Amino acid sequence: MEFIGAMGGGVFSLLFGYIVPFLFVLAIVIFVHEMGHFLVGRWCGVGVQAFSLGFGPELVGWTDKHGTRWKVCAVPLGGYVKFAGDAGAASNPDQEAIAQMSEAEKAVSFHHKSVAQRAAIVAAGPIANFILAVALFAGLLYVNGRDVIVPRVEAVIEGSAAERAGILAGDVIVEIDGRTIVGFNDMQRIVSSSAEDRLTIVVDRGGQLLSLEAVPERVETDTAFGRQRIGMLGIQASRTEEAIRHISYGPVEALRQGVYECFFVVERTFNYLGKLVTGRESADQLSGPIRIAKVSGEVATFGIVALLSLAAVLSVSIGLINLFPVPMLDGGHLMFYAVEAVRGRPLSENAQEIGFRIGFALVIMLMLFATWNDIVHLTASFTRAGT
Repeated sequence: MEFIGAMGGGVFSLLFGYIVPFLFVLAIVIFVHEMGHFLVGRWCGVGVQAFSLGFGPELVGWTDKHGTRWKVCAVPLGGYVKFAGDAGAASNPDQEAIAQMSEAEKAVSFHHKSVAQRAAIVAAGPIANFILAVALFAGLLYVNGRDVIVPRVEAVIEGSAAERAGILAGDVIVEIDGRTIVGFNDMQRIVSSSAEDRLTIVVDRGGQLLSLEAVPERVETDTAFGRQRIGMLGIQASRTEEAIRHISYGPVEALRQGVYECFFVVERTFNYLGKLVTGRESADQLSGPIRIAKVSGEVATFGIVALLSLAAVLSVSIGLINLFPVPMLDGGHLMFYAVEAVRGRPLSENAQEIGFRIGFALVIMLMLFATWNDIVHLTASFTRAGT
């Protein structure tokens, strides 16, 4: 009985500690993405056959007065909107059905709309993700503001990158590569993603502004996403009450900060991908659904504000990934439409089919690789915890 009770407690902890927060965050991001496609599709006069959260067998659903089937499916890692004329969830055309359409059916067919209309419908999903992220970032800042640690250097670690750059205790970090530093956290997140990059750091030293150059060292550390390699300068912040201040934001400034946060995530993503291509970063840093679920559970312990912040970051990431020019993703469709606009006619059915197959294979391989990374990281973290 004790074993059964412990097992039941473990299942309860897994369900409500990790799975539920993960599905909550993912559902928000996916719903908004697909709603972007849905709304612009409706505005363009396209018939919508299905709006699905998840893939696979339907768990629950209903059909509205327009004939759209709204449903929740068994595999929650995605979603789709199926328009009139689509062969499946990837919005590839059903050529056989299209050839047999009446004029009335062609009028509401996605594939009979202009290139501009189709491109707007496809782009609406990622754009909706960016809008959601900005709204969440801005809303949280407007409602809660934020507490920051004044970026004054309390101590410099001996032999560190900061010491080599000439940073001294008592310096106040003002700018890094032209970015204004308001709090110590602003500096940390720039430095952590800039390992071995040369940074121009402006410090206030007794009222005098000095420009210094530093190259953060690459170090391994435990993070919410497992053991990762990050940049580190080697400085410590003051933890006294006087060093902590609260910043409140009005609606306009909160919106501006929300846009900045969104662009910051995009910039850091491209920074990582650039280093990955040039061999300065490792692909083992890529995270999949397991680690995202783990992080969601850990973030949820800090409350709804932290969980919504995570949703904002994931919304930017999903919007950006969907714009990559990979067939089957939104960016792949936009690439096809760009070719169609230049040529004056779409690519052949065979060429599009090959593209979709390649895109599907790439997406599946990426998911498998990211999931393998998750398993390796979790196994390593359990091993370290047991030693």
